[in-house]
Amino acid sequence: MIPEKESTRVSIITLIASLSTLICCAFPAILVGVGAGATLASIVNIFPELIIISQYKVQISIVTLIILIIAGFFIKRSDSLPCPTDPRLMNVCLKIRKRSKVIYLISVLVFISASLFTYIVPIYI
Repeated sequence: MIPEKESTRVSIITLIASLSTLICCAFPAILVGVGAGATLASIVNIFPELIIISQYKVQISIVTLIILIIAGFFIKRSDSLPCPTDPRLMNVCLKIRKRSKVIYLISVLVFISASLFTYIVPIYI
């Protein structure tokens, strides 16, 4: 597999994993925190699976953290690999690396914010 495509795929997987943490755990905490409990009740009425998923929030957070660590390793590893010498292909290679890093950083930020709203903010509310 081409390393640039591998790092892009890994970055997209991390984004999906981070969003799953946000949906399962942080979204309900945010709604309750801002006083929108009735909205949360309506959402749970439409999507009752949210309760089942929320029961495994610790496991989901741990798996997401592991995925983020592995993705960071792959993205860091792709930085040390050479790009093609053809100027056009080199530009594509550098753009893909930059895009992968941006997606990865967005994933990390989503995970951190979801973790804060899931585990830290409820302590102070």
